[in-house]
Amino acid sequence: MISALVYDDGGVTSYDEEHLTEARDADGTTWVRATSESDFASVADAFGIHPLTVEDVRNDARPKTEMYDEYTFVIVRRASLRVGEQVFEEEVLTRPVGLCFGDDWLVTLTRRTLTPVDRVWDAVESEESRILRFGPDFVAYRIIDRIVDDYFDLLDEVGEEIETIEDFILEGPDPTVLEGLNAIRRDVLSFRKTVWPTREAAGVLARGDPEYVREVTEKYYRDVYDHLVELVDLTETYRDLARGARDIYLNTLSQSTNEVMKTLTVVATIILPLTLVVGIFGMNFDPAVSAFNMPELLWKYGYVATMLGMAAVSGILLVYFRHQRWL
Repeated sequence: MISALVYDDGGVTSYDEEHLTEARDADGTTWVRATSESDFASVADAFGIHPLTVEDVRNDARPKTEMYDEYTFVIVRRASLRVGEQVFEEEVLTRPVGLCFGDDWLVTLTRRTLTPVDRVWDAVESEESRILRFGPDFVAYRIIDRIVDDYFDLLDEVGEEIETIEDFILEGPDPTVLEGLNAIRRDVLSFRKTVWPTREAAGVLARGDPEYVREVTEKYYRDVYDHLVELVDLTETYRDLARGARDIYLNTLSQSTNEVMKTLTVVATIILPLTLVVGIFGMNFDPAVSAFNMPELLWKYGYVATMLGMAAVSGILLVYFRHQRWL
C-alpha cells in the first residue's frame, strides 16, 4: 500500500497511490510511505531511488547511512520481543525500515505497517506544528527516535527476565532456567548486532556529513546518537549479567552435586566398617573342627556384642562427621 502526505506551515494534504506524481510535484514537503515490497519499485521509480537502496531494504541489510547525489539513505531496524516456545524464552524480532530523504521529500520503505512510523505519520496528519516547521530530515529523525525509544523498552523486558531467572536460580537448579539463560544470551547478542551498526549510522547523521541533513537538525541526531551510546552500554551490561547469572547457576548446580556426593560419602564411610565386621563373621569356619576357627561364635553374648559394637562404631563416626560439619 502506498500513501502520501504533503505538508508545510499552511497544513497537510493527503494523496493516494494513484496521485503519487502530483504529491511529488506539489509545493511543500512530500512524505510517501510504502508498506509492501510489491510497492517499492513504483515508489523508487517515481523518486529516482537507486535499485541497491531497495535491495538493501528487501534483504534486511545491517543499519547504515549512505549518501547519494539526490538523497540520503538510512536503514534501521525496528526490534521487538516475541514469545518463544520454551519457558523464559523470548526472541528478538527485527524488521527493516528504509528512509530516503532529499531536499523536500521523504520516502519510507517497510514490509508492513510499523508502530513507530505510524505514530509519526499520525503526528503529521494531526498537523503538529513542530513537524510542519521542519523538513524531511526532521521527520526521518522522529521515526528513528521512536525506533530507538522502543529499544529501551526491549532492554527493560530483558532486564526483568534476567531478574526473574536469578530468583529461580536461588530456589534450586532447574533445567528450564539454563534454557532461559541461553535464550536471553542469544537475544542480547542478536540485539547487539542491531544496536551497534545503528549507532554508527546515527553518528554519520549527527556529524552532518550527508548533504540533506540540515544544520538545525544535526542536534536532534546527536541526541539519538547519545541514546544509542547508552543502549550499547546497557547491552554490554545485560550481556555480562546474563553471563554472570549462568555462572551462578552452574556454581549452584555444582554445589548441589557436591552436597549429594558428601552425603553419599558419609553413608558409605559409615557402612564400610560394618561391612567389614559382617564379612568377617559371615565366613563359614566350624569352631568344632578347631579352637582357632572363630571361637567367639560359641560365646552366648557374641551376637549382642557384635550389634552393640557396630552401633557404637556408627555412632562414633556420626559424631565425628557432625563435629567436622560434614553433616
